[in-house]
Formats: sequence, structure tokens, C-alpha cells
Amino acid sequence: MSNLFEAAGIAGASTKPLAERLRPKSLSEVVGQDDLLGENAPLTRMLKNGRLASLIFWGPPGCGKTTIARLLAAETDLEFVSLSAVFSGVADLRKAFDDARSRRELGRGTLLFVDEIHRFNRSQQDAFLPVVEEGIVVLVGATTENPSFELNAALLSRCQVLVLSRLSDKALETLISKAEDVSKSPLPIDTSARKSLKELADGDGRYLLNLVEELIYLPSTPILDSADLSRVIQKRSPVYDKAQESHYNLISALHKSMRGSDPDAALYWLARMLSGGEDPKYIARRIARFAAEDIGLADPQALPLALAAWEHYERLGSPEGELALAEAAVYLALAPKSNAIYTAFNAAMLAAKANGSLMPPKHILNAPTKLLEELGYSEGYAYDHNQEEGFSGQNYFPDGMEREVFYKPVERGFEREAIKRLSYWANLRDKRKDKDK
Repeated sequence: MSNLFEAAGIAGASTKPLAERLRPKSLSEVVGQDDLLGENAPLTRMLKNGRLASLIFWGPPGCGKTTIARLLAAETDLEFVSLSAVFSGVADLRKAFDDARSRRELGRGTLLFVDEIHRFNRSQQDAFLPVVEEGIVVLVGATTENPSFELNAALLSRCQVLVLSRLSDKALETLISKAEDVSKSPLPIDTSARKSLKELADGDGRYLLNLVEELIYLPSTPILDSADLSRVIQKRSPVYDKAQESHYNLISALHKSMRGSDPDAALYWLARMLSGGEDPKYIARRIARFAAEDIGLADPQALPLALAAWEHYERLGSPEGELALAEAAVYLALAPKSNAIYTAFNAAMLAAKANGSLMPPKHILNAPTKLLEELGYSEGYAYDHNQEEGFSGQNYFPDGMEREVFYKPVERGFEREAIKRLSYWANLRDKRKDKDK
């Protein structure tokens, strides 16, 4: 077998995957995580103090979670034991804990690395508590999901959560250069293709090196451009899970971009969600919600347009119907903003709960029977259409409840007109109160 590799020019260590050959041998070789490993960074301080706490590494795929855990074990002279929550169960945990206890009796500690730790259920996560508290193991869990949602509060309280970043363009370029040094030849790609290669990696160092490995053994000519690159290597879908945190992060980004009146950012996040496979009907629902919550009467056309975009998509489907969602996102981003209706309704709900089951005042109740008429229903009601200027100024709140002002329009868009109307009616109401005194 070795002769075959030698005949192909692939001998010795080069038979290993490129990502494995370039795996850092020390923490100083790790790229892209200076916030954790730079001077005065959390892990650097722990190592200087000679005390490694149990940790949760939270970060995207390919950012170095496993590598850093392995190097931490080496730096602190701990036995590195690795488990995957995808393939391990209670029996595997029990064995790992028993081995760690035996190791401790011999004077050697254990760093237990648990990949995808969020996939353990609650009771399995609870199993870590005593061994972490007693110092049987230093736990380093790795997760791509928000620990606040996926891990037990009890376990989180015993660990320090460290956030790892997706690799920057600079860090990815460093990895490419290292790969070229190892292979002793530059990649057969031009500047534009090199840029596209890093974009395809999407911050994932492991995926980048897998792409690079496809290119290393190509002939040195011709030099590939971006178009050639897309034909040679397969593009992966963006990292997006409709059931997990990225789903909520991106819809939040779309919502806040529209609220911030940035149509370009809104279009970008809309495109990110659609290209990631999000259900356009979910986006349509959120756009309609935004129109009511963040625009309201500042632009009375916002909600009808959002609903029309939703209906348009349901009639045409993808991809044609998606253009209406883009139109709605841009329109809502450009529209004047007001949450006055949203705020007013919440205040009215609180008042309704606080005041209990107060009856409407009798003068605005109908009196369809003689008994109700005798009880004073409808007595003194002023029909607004028959009043001067079409406004009676009567009280419509329950007897015994002070009149409250819930709706406070803003000086933007159509709500400027609402302010004028409310002010006009308030003045009429005050005049009639003075007249009745």
C-alpha cells in the first residue's frame, strides 16, 4: 500500500487529511480566536494561574473548539478524553467518570471533552454535576447552540461559557497560506477565486481546508477564476437551521433592520433566510406583524401592503412570489415608524385587568326593554352625528374609572394628523366640561 502512495506522490504524513496535518501543536498556533487566547484573554489567564475551570465552548462549526480543548489538556498535563453526545449514552459517561476517578487516585487529572453537549438530555446533563463539583474531571463541552436555551441552569452555573467566533477573512487566509506551505505549491487560483474560496468556507476552517484539499492536487495550470472554481468544487448551503437559534437570530436581524429604516440590510437578511431554506410564509407573517407593531398608523398603508405581499406569495409560490416579500420589506423599512398603537394596546390591556369587570356607563347602553329604560339605560346619550361638529365629548369609560390616555401618536407620518384630531377633540371636550359646570 505504501508503494501505491509513493507512486502517487502521497507518502507518509501526507496520507492524513489536510485538516489533521495542519492541526495546531500549541495554543499559539491557533488562528482566529485571539479574544480567548490573546494576551490577558480568559484562557491565557487561566493557564497563567495554573487553574483550568470547567468550560462550555459555544461557537459555529470549524472554529477550533475540539483543537483548543485538546491543547488545553496538553498545556495542563491532563488526560484528554473525548466523547460525542451524538454517539454516547449513560454507559459511556459512567465509564468515563469511573476511569477519571481511577486516574485521579494515581495523581493524574482528566479533561473530559464532550462534543455537541447540548444533545444530551436534561438527566444526562445532570450526571456531570457531581464529577465537576468534586473535581473528578475538568469538563469542556462544545456546542453550536445557545447554552442558555440548551443546557441545564445547574450545569451552566458550574461552567464558564466562552464564545468562539467564526473565522475571519484574515484567519482563513492564514489557513490557506499554511496549506500552501505544507503542499509546497500555491493553489492554482487567481485573486478572485481565492476570495470566493473564503466566502464559500463561511467562517468554517475545517470546511475551508477540505476545499483546499480538493485544489492542492490540481495541475498548476490553468489558473482558475471564480467561475472555474464554482465548477470544480461544490458549494454548500449556508449554515441555517430553521428549528434552532440561527432561525431566530436572522428573523430578529430582518425585523430590526426594517425598524432601523435600512432597506439594504433588510433585503440582505431576507435573502439569507430564503437561501437558507426558511419557509417564506413564516417571513410573510413576521413582516405583517412588523407593519402593525412598528409602523401602525404612521403609515396606514403598511399593513394592507404587507398582507397583499403575503397573499401574493401564497398565489404565486416560489421563487416569483418572493419578490413581493422583498417589496414589502423595502416599503416597511422606508415607512415612518411608530409603536404608539402597540404601546397603547398593551397599556389598555393592563388597565382592563386592573379595573376588573366594570360596567359601561348607563348612558351608552341600549335600552331595548321597558325595564332597562326604567333602570336608566341610554338616558342622556348624545348622538354624535346630531351634535355640533359631530362630537359630543361624552364619557365612554366606566363610571368610577378616571379617563386614561393610552394612544399617544408620534410626530411622524399620518400620526401627525392623528395628533391634530386628538388635540381638537380634547379642546372641544374641555370646553363642554366648562360649559356644563
